[in-house]
Amino acid sequence: MRAFWRGYLKLALVSCPIRLYPATSSSERVAFRQINKATGNRLRQQLVDEETREPVGPEHKGRGYEVGKGQYLVVEDEELDAIEIESTHTVEIERFVPRAKIDRRFFDTPYYIAPAEPVGQEAFAVIREAMRHKAMVALGRLVLTKRERVIAIEPYNKGLLGTTLRYSGATAERFEQIPRNSV
Repeated sequence: MRAFWRGYLKLALVSCPIRLYPATSSSERVAFRQINKATGNRLRQQLVDEETREPVGPEHKGRGYEVGKGQYLVVEDEELDAIEIESTHTVEIERFVPRAKIDRRFFDTPYYIAPAEPVGQEAFAVIREAMRHKAMVALGRLVLTKRERVIAIEPYNKGLLGTTLRYSGATAERFEQIPRNSV
């Protein structure tokens, strides 16, 4: 299995190199293609203007945020590039919380976390065993595919399991209200 992400796990002054591996896969899922029943040929979708019903070429395709019914604020690629989150390739543990304090509805995608190099194995094991001993889950942030995600990290066998959390105002407020604990 190939690592999905490489970086560092950091707790205060201790850091260790880690790798994230997908814990689940959708590769076994069956995918269908749309076809023309008469010819058996695959169908392609075409961009069509909602009002004029005319086909639109890719050079005229853009992005817009709907601010009112039928009203859009146009967002240019350069504007999105300017606010793109830069990845530090570091998961910095911000706080520890009891597992029961995280509502299961917010769990999204699980990843196995393993030490990337022998030099970091001892620090990795110390962090894992401290969480296991205190029955706590670490909360941190990382950048995956240009988006900052909150990740819950917990001991799992000889490694760690990191699960990204669905992020909403409710989760941010909820985690801000939880006092910081130390392991």
